[in-house]
This record gives sequence, C-alpha cells and structure tokens, in this order.
Amino acid sequence: MTTSELEIREGIIENCLFMNQTGLNQGTSGNISARHGDNMLISPSATPYNKLTPGMIAKMPLEAEGQWEGPLNPSVEWRFHQKLLKGRPEASAVVHAHPTYCTTLSIMGMGIPACHYMIAAFGGNDVKCSGYATFGTAELSVLALEAMEGRNACLLANHGMIAVGENLEKAMWAAVELETIARQYYLSLQLGKPNILSDEQVDDTIRSFGSYGVRDDHKRIAANG
Repeated sequence: MTTSELEIREGIIENCLFMNQTGLNQGTSGNISARHGDNMLISPSATPYNKLTPGMIAKMPLEAEGQWEGPLNPSVEWRFHQKLLKGRPEASAVVHAHPTYCTTLSIMGMGIPACHYMIAAFGGNDVKCSGYATFGTAELSVLALEAMEGRNACLLANHGMIAVGENLEKAMWAAVELETIARQYYLSLQLGKPNILSDEQVDDTIRSFGSYGVRDDHKRIAANG
C-alpha cells in the first residue's frame, strides 16, 4: 500500500467519524468513497466507523462491477459511488448519508429550490430529489445519476443524500452545506411560503463564486454553525 493510498483510506475513516460526530449521519447508514488511480476506495458494509482500520477499506476497480479487494464487503451502495467517480473525472470523492433534514424533504419527495444563495454551490438553481428504489440496487444508482445531472448533490427519495467533490474535504463540505440549506428550507416552510431566488440571482452568485471562492473546510463550517 502506497503512502497516498494509506492517506486516502485514513481520510475516509476520519470523514466517516466526522459524519456521525456532527449528526450528519447515524450508525453505519452512510458511506464514503474516494478515487485512487483507476480504483475506488470505499467504506465497508455494516461496520461501525470507530472499528474501522485502513486495511478494512475496500478497493474496487472503476472499470469492473462487483469486484473488490479487502477483508470486508464494500458498502451496498457501491454502484452509485462507482458510476459517479467513473463518469465524473472532476470528482474524486463521494459522500452518502442520511441527515435529518435532507431525509425529511426526501420523504416528502421534495427537492431544494433556490431558497438561499448557497444553492448555487451545487451547480444550479436547485438540488433535485430522485425517484425511489430499494437501497443498494442498480435501479437506485440510475435514479441517483439522473437526479445528479448538472449538479454535485441530490436527495434520494425516502432515503438520504449524495454529494461529490474534487477531494474528500470538498465532498464533505458539500454534504454539510446541503444539510444546512435543507434545514433552513424546512424551517422556512413552517413560517409560510419561502422567497425563492430567481435564476438570474442564482447565476449572479455562480459568477461571484469565481472571485470569492467557496470555503471547503467542513470542520470550521460545522463549528461555526
């Protein structure tokens, strides 16, 4: 195992622990993957995060379905992780979790509109909710990729969310930001009809990101609320 591969494996474990410590996820319901060359490293199935060691992280070739190296089975959601990393060369990490507010909206079959300007960080004027399919199935991966088209995050109906990033840090930042906006949208719905930004206003934000830069330190964001 090379030093870079070991660092990625350790990063996956660190971020799995972070998800649960911050309430973004519960138990072993979430999973994280990262690109390493022509392979994908992914958290194993049904294994408590505090018991994980780098050697337990499964390695899967991006070009071959259902094959892996390691002592434990890869996450049952390996299909959409693999398809996202294979189909998006700009992305090197995928985070899947069951955060409360994202999941609540997904239970209602609701996506997230441009209720806050930070929705632009996900690639457009909304974050879509996929159709429903049983967890771990090829059908779910198809629906997830459809909902992710043109975006770097989506909700999964009656399930949870997915976010991608150019590295583990940025993928986790996106997951934290998505749950933050989901919470804000949910709470605004309790007060009445939210004010939704126009496409032009979202486009202005996307252009502004070019000079401002989107923060990618998810730990600092979580700490600051």
